[in-house]
Amino acid sequence: MDSPQAKKTGLNLPAGMSETSLRLETFSGSTFRAVTNLGSPRTISNLSASPSKSSSCSDRFIPCRSSSRLHTFGLIDKGSPLKEGGNEVYSKLLRAELFGSDFGSFSNAGPGSPMSPSKNMLRFKTESSGPNSPYSPSILGYDNGFSSETSTPPKPPRKVPKTPHKVLDAPSLQDDFYLNLVDWSSQNVLAVGLGTCVYLWSASNSKVTKLCDLGPNDGVCSVQWTREGSYISIGTNLGQVQVWDGTQCKKVRTMGGHQTRTGVLAWNSRTLASGSRDRNILQHDLRVQNDFVSKLIGHKSEVCGLKWSHDDRELASGGNDNQLLVWNQHSQQPALRLTEHTAAVKAIAWSPHQSGLLASGGGTADRCIRFWNTTNGHQLNSVDTGSQVCNLAWSKNVNEIVSTHGYSQNQIMVWKYPSMTKVATLTGHSMRVLYLAMSPDGQTIVTGAGDETLRFWNVFPSMKTPAPVRDTGLWSLGRTQIR
Repeated sequence: MDSPQAKKTGLNLPAGMSETSLRLETFSGSTFRAVTNLGSPRTISNLSASPSKSSSCSDRFIPCRSSSRLHTFGLIDKGSPLKEGGNEVYSKLLRAELFGSDFGSFSNAGPGSPMSPSKNMLRFKTESSGPNSPYSPSILGYDNGFSSETSTPPKPPRKVPKTPHKVLDAPSLQDDFYLNLVDWSSQNVLAVGLGTCVYLWSASNSKVTKLCDLGPNDGVCSVQWTREGSYISIGTNLGQVQVWDGTQCKKVRTMGGHQTRTGVLAWNSRTLASGSRDRNILQHDLRVQNDFVSKLIGHKSEVCGLKWSHDDRELASGGNDNQLLVWNQHSQQPALRLTEHTAAVKAIAWSPHQSGLLASGGGTADRCIRFWNTTNGHQLNSVDTGSQVCNLAWSKNVNEIVSTHGYSQNQIMVWKYPSMTKVATLTGHSMRVLYLAMSPDGQTIVTGAGDETLRFWNVFPSMKTPAPVRDTGLWSLGRTQIR
């Protein structure tokens, strides 16, 4: 029951306190302060250091944001599960404008914020004393803590079409592991050796031209365009090397020197190297009257792989003796003899992205792709593909490598280097994929097999954009014949 005193004054006073113990004192201006008289008549002014001077006090503390260093207390963000990442950038910009730059740049410490409070809202962290860099990647020029949250999320894996966009019938395309019968020129013309003939297929208009016929007593074992794409060399079953003008369809020169079939050819800027079943490598120079200018002896069996480095300083050769040899430009003896493969080494490719990086692949008994540093001869990595490695080719647009395989899966695989994660696995050939060439723009590969088909695949992005390559419309999706 309320006391008569409370009813009279309308005030609810604690027990033992009378109305006379409470009074209001007036100070200068219009400031009023409540003073209680408990026991002895003391006022707030009696407690000050100088009783003669009046002091002005406030009933609450209002901090100054600019001097309170709020950024040392991580105000933690907690993302909405419904709009995760949806308005994240906008929210951070808004908080920076409302609460100041210090708040905006350090509001990424954890799960809670003034706009979405939580029980663990404040968490002290060390203040960074270093000055902000004028080259900060943040869009507001703040520290990396802000920009790390607003950075672009990791891109999803690139999608590679699983089916070829073009198929050409290639009658009499041989199923011989040691031959190299397909090459794509820098002028966008594909050369294919079929039996005793070489055919040229223009990728721009699909026109087929018969370049030559070696006759019933010979056969085509290898084809290789010059880097400029005007001339093409042909290795024959009788051991000859012929050079033809691809635009005029005229033979320029015939060079001998090998005792038996010439299964592999490789041009550098000025000279042509040829490898044969006679275990020798010959170097030819069209400016010299002799058939060859030097002979490299090092393999103990047929030479089936041959590639010049991009700077023309080193020549890599692979043979049926399971050896991978690296020759200097003017050396008659191999600078490196790499013997880790346990089967024939036909697949050889120099990286266009890193000097001295060489990839090689072994045959059925080996199945491995190995990477080498030719500067010191060290093996950098080895990957067991599970199938015979027939060809290797690096992408010039991205740091990836494509391999074609034989027994037992006859697949085409695209790998990301150096992690060697699989980007794509393509199937379609019914026999081992012995032949591989790449288009001049680096986006399309063509593969050939003993099933007498040539298949065109879009596997690499263009140089300008990482988006998947689409058919340009120059090639129909139909199946046509190369001769």
